[in-house]
Amino acid sequence: MKIEKDRVVRFHYTVSEVGQEPLETSEGRDPLAILIGHGNIIPGLEKAMDGREAGEKFEVDVPAAEAYGERREGLTQRVPKKHFKGARLEPGMQAVLPTNFGPRAVTIQKVGMSVVDVDLNHPMAGKDLHFAIELVDVREATPEEIEHGHVHGDGGHHH
Repeated sequence: MKIEKDRVVRFHYTVSEVGQEPLETSEGRDPLAILIGHGNIIPGLEKAMDGREAGEKFEVDVPAAEAYGERREGLTQRVPKKHFKGARLEPGMQAVLPTNFGPRAVTIQKVGMSVVDVDLNHPMAGKDLHFAIELVDVREATPEEIEHGHVHGDGGHHH
């Protein structure tokens, strides 16, 4: 079965900055499951999967603009320290900030007595990424998954 809109794909991935050591991999864990055509993964990777079949392995370079976007200057915010629940914060480290739109990965810039300056750019913004992908399986999505816009159950979203 080919990958196309409203199908669920389970896949293993390894991602690195182009020419660098891997940053993250799903090897040794369960594959990631996504619903195609609903903006659940970066556009460049979704495009590279289109029309492929289960069992295929491929590698693809995705430019920043089709990954996490270009870095935007001035995307900084001053946040009360209590939002980080007592975590030890150091400039340059990644932290997760709870927001009204769900958790957001931020980079700590400066730590004060009661406030923290954070950079809201995605940690991989502005980076050209290289993916090694192994497509595990492809199936039709259920009507409920299509309605919700994401995968349920195995490797997906649990309500």
